[in-house]
Amino acid sequence: MWTTVGGAPAGREASRPVDAGVEEEAVEPAGRVESGMGGAGSPGLLQAGPLTGAERGQGYRRPPTAPSHRRAADRQTAAGTRRTAGRADGTAHRAPPRARTYRPPIDTTDLQPSGTPGQRLRDDEARRAPLVSASDGRAPALHWPAGGPDDTERVAAPAVERDADGYADLRTYAVIGDGRTVALVARDGRIDWMPLPDLDSVVPFAALLDAEDGGCLELAPVEPYEVEREYVRHTDVLTTTFRTASGSVRVTDALTTGVAGRLPWAELVRRVEGLEGRVRLRASVRPGTCLGTAAPWVRTTPEGALLRVDGLTTAVVTGLLEAGDDGGGGGARLERQDREREVVLDLETCEGSRHVVGLVATEREPLWVPSASDLDADLDRTVENWRTWTRTFLWDGPWDEAVRRSALVLKLLLHSPSGAMAAAATTSLPEDPSGSKCWDYRYAWVRDSAYSLEALLRFGLREEPHAAVSWLLRTIRQDGQVPEVFYSLGGEVPDDGVSELQVPGWRGAGPVVEGNGAASQLQLGVYGDLFSIVRLYVDAGGVLDAETGRLLAATADAACDRWRQRDAGMWELHEPRHYTTSKMGCWLALTAAVHLAELGQVPGDPARWRSEAELIRTWVAEHCWSEELGAYTWYPGTDDLDASVLLHAVSGFDRGERMSSTLDALRRELSHGPHLYRYTGAAAEEGAFVACSFWMVSALQLCGRGEEARALMDALVDGEDSALNDVGVLAEMLDPATGHWLGNLPQALSHLALVNAAITVHEHSRED
Repeated sequence: MWTTVGGAPAGREASRPVDAGVEEEAVEPAGRVESGMGGAGSPGLLQAGPLTGAERGQGYRRPPTAPSHRRAADRQTAAGTRRTAGRADGTAHRAPPRARTYRPPIDTTDLQPSGTPGQRLRDDEARRAPLVSASDGRAPALHWPAGGPDDTERVAAPAVERDADGYADLRTYAVIGDGRTVALVARDGRIDWMPLPDLDSVVPFAALLDAEDGGCLELAPVEPYEVEREYVRHTDVLTTTFRTASGSVRVTDALTTGVAGRLPWAELVRRVEGLEGRVRLRASVRPGTCLGTAAPWVRTTPEGALLRVDGLTTAVVTGLLEAGDDGGGGGARLERQDREREVVLDLETCEGSRHVVGLVATEREPLWVPSASDLDADLDRTVENWRTWTRTFLWDGPWDEAVRRSALVLKLLLHSPSGAMAAAATTSLPEDPSGSKCWDYRYAWVRDSAYSLEALLRFGLREEPHAAVSWLLRTIRQDGQVPEVFYSLGGEVPDDGVSELQVPGWRGAGPVVEGNGAASQLQLGVYGDLFSIVRLYVDAGGVLDAETGRLLAATADAACDRWRQRDAGMWELHEPRHYTTSKMGCWLALTAAVHLAELGQVPGDPARWRSEAELIRTWVAEHCWSEELGAYTWYPGTDDLDASVLLHAVSGFDRGERMSSTLDALRRELSHGPHLYRYTGAAAEEGAFVACSFWMVSALQLCGRGEEARALMDALVDGEDSALNDVGVLAEMLDPATGHWLGNLPQALSHLALVNAAITVHEHSRED
């Protein structure tokens, strides 16, 4: 039944408790890459056509396109990690493991030409065809205002981005977080994604991937409205202003933090303030099935209704703190109804009124339920906490708002209990809107940690870089002496098991998966990523302990031994090859090891590392350069191109004539406007990879082409084809023809690339 509060403030005033050698897989010769494994930016060719309307309406799931292979028995799933089977009989989709064999030193069987440029997908019209249906133009409210929010008036527009099934355009999402988890908030005020209590925990609010049963938190006017929104300056606290014919109201959303940092429980606060007139809103808190794995239920207690699902205990806290006045003596009101599986609220605001709608949650532990006034104070404290943090980093360059917003988004993806950087906040948002290419990114890639450390150190921060370095080195030591491709946010080594969940996925473009099959891959670039992190840390004033020094010496020796092997490459492909950027990554590792040894931070004689680094440079020059293309190729014997070579202008492998010529080739072959695809042929199967475009900015600057770098950065940040949405958030990919977002979000790699590009251009401009 409804509980009504009206006319005067109400709410509880006190808080109350409630109860050895590296092996390679033997691979049959293949003429084309089949699929990616699903890492941070994993590739793979289109496996199936678009879903039909009937299939979408029925919540159709495609069968898996790339069966995963479980790694050896000593790689068990970390304690507490959930793996839900993908088939009705309770078993996961798996194929038998392929035979393994040791390979001899580097061979040249794949170094012969495999086709001419004319045989590759390079037809501009085919490459630039939109991956999704083009609209009449993107809504201005979904775009970053030119020059950032301070230079342009915010656009108010109706929130019309949901389809008939309830799925929102991915570009509509803003992100809030507390250092443990995040929530995605659409422009219509609905929270469609919020794992609890951690980012890689269960997801009781997952309408993002299952509109019907996934669960969400709604809050919006009941009459037609227009929306404008922005973050409270220098914070990750979001404000959304709804304007209706009868008045206007502002909603402020935050996952709150405590006096000493993150709270021991998860706490979402939504403050509703009446600005003018009277506005009636409807709110609901409706947990879902945790992606088809659990059933929510409500338990009535003397302290109020508790919502429970899969080990989570949650409480909805509501209160009318300021009744306001509509000018005629009438105040705001609040009615609440606790139903079987949701809590529903009917709110009415007037000028000066203030409501609070909050959610607190714990997992398998007691729950402390604050009062509404406590939550209101927590929101104010959270604003100040964010502003205190932003005052600790230094930035006085161009693209100020975009850079600062990216730094704040990255802070949300830093898992505060461990220091790990999550690749993204979501799983299974498709890189190809017709289905497949859906990966789980709620893990910490060594690569992302390297780039995040670079950005944070360049901002003058100390605590986050130290936490990231310490987490990574501690994690590597506890597992062995070879860095893995990625780790769980808690530091465990995941197995390569992937489970499909029985839900449709965003707009039917499944499968929805848990786990990531790239865990057991050999990726040589990880050596360069690790040493890049440590060198940056040391050069910024850090000192390595003796155990870490010995670990790094052994790792450098391993890089010497293994750089001659085929690997999965940066894009985590199924077909092992001698990828050019993998060799360059090993060169980076060995040159950094020499640098650290010369500083006395790593023990041993660096002569071997120096010698092998020179051998790598010679090998790349001989086998990976195409005179015909005037470019470094993707791998020896092909004319295909790979945008990840841009990272090795940044690493210092080459900033001369050859790299500059490669930039021109990449822009000819892989670009669409200011955006860049990952590799030859990618435009036919996925969107442009946002990070690649910002890598191009850095590479142009470092190759002495600063004017071009600045022009490209302006286009990406402030232009009509900006990659940013209206509040400065970036996804993994976008379709350049329509502006629609693809892939998981917010994407750490995209924001890291933006930040490092801006810093690179600014630093070198000052030097010039």
